[in-house]
Amino acid sequence: MQTWEDVVAIGTELPEVEESTWYRTPGLKVAGKGFARLRTEAEGGLVLMCDQSEKAALLASGDPAFFTTPHYDGYGAILVDLAHIDRTRLAELVTESWRRKAPVKLRAAFDSGLS
Repeated sequence: MQTWEDVVAIGTELPEVEESTWYRTPGLKVAGKGFARLRTEAEGGLVLMCDQSEKAALLASGDPAFFTTPHYDGYGAILVDLAHIDRTRLAELVTESWRRKAPVKLRAAFDSGLS
């Protein structure tokens, strides 16, 4: 079982990540843009950014780690149940979410191993 502390540990290994709040809940940001948020709403879950096709594939997989709510319909974000995901997969998803919000130059430096 993963926790918000695990998300923070993974996220803060990425360049220029700050622990902050996002919609009044714990969040991670890069260049002032949120890419991971711990929902405190009734359904809970971790919000991570993704594209619509990846979201559809994750939901279609039947994996209990992934879900959504009507609020996120048509939006590039997937909800992750931290109780049902392993650390390796979580790290992949957090990194991809970071990539979606990080500035181009920062992503390029990260990809080239300079950051």
